[in-house]
Amino acid sequence: MDKLGFNDSGDLKQFEEPANLLKALSHPIRLCIVRGLMRKKKCNVSYMQECLDLPQSTVSQHLQKLRSAGIVDTERNGLEVNYILANQRIEQIITVLFGEDESES
Repeated sequence: MDKLGFNDSGDLKQFEEPANLLKALSHPIRLCIVRGLMRKKKCNVSYMQECLDLPQSTVSQHLQKLRSAGIVDTERNGLEVNYILANQRIEQIITVLFGEDESES
């Protein structure tokens, strides 16, 4: 370790996944989607579209970014596709950001 306490190995790979999670969450709509999924547990695009009052294509684009980052996943029930949170750490991050216990909401 150097005098600042940083890892002097120069290996920044350990920071890539957390940075990608934060990048994916760094939009108000995506934060709202994730917080809504924490409360509702699973949800389809149509419901999100109604709640957010946004075009379906916009909601789908945000969901794709969240899915690419491993934050949400899909659960298929016949023709219906529901989104669920795929990463427990995200719930902890959202709880810290909003300063409340989401499980009680």
